[in-house]
Amino acid sequence: MSTNLQERVAAVLAEHARPALDMDGTQIEVLDVTDGIARLRLGGVCGNCPSSIMAAVMGLEDLVRRHVPEVRGIEAAP
Repeated sequence: MSTNLQERVAAVLAEHARPALDMDGTQIEVLDVTDGIARLRLGGVCGNCPSSIMAAVMGLEDLVRRHVPEVRGIEAAP
């Protein structure tokens, strides 16, 4: 795991995604980044709805890949 890479992903999400997610009570945590895959945990209001999780992951993946090109994808962890 690259802590620096994990910190960069967390910083991008904090700056660009967290304000919007906070509006509906969704929390996001970067668990790790391994082999170019960032593992995130979503919690709160949308954290228990599979369709909400998938929609969030798709949008977050695009955002993260634009700012941290070393990340190839995102996985949602339970």
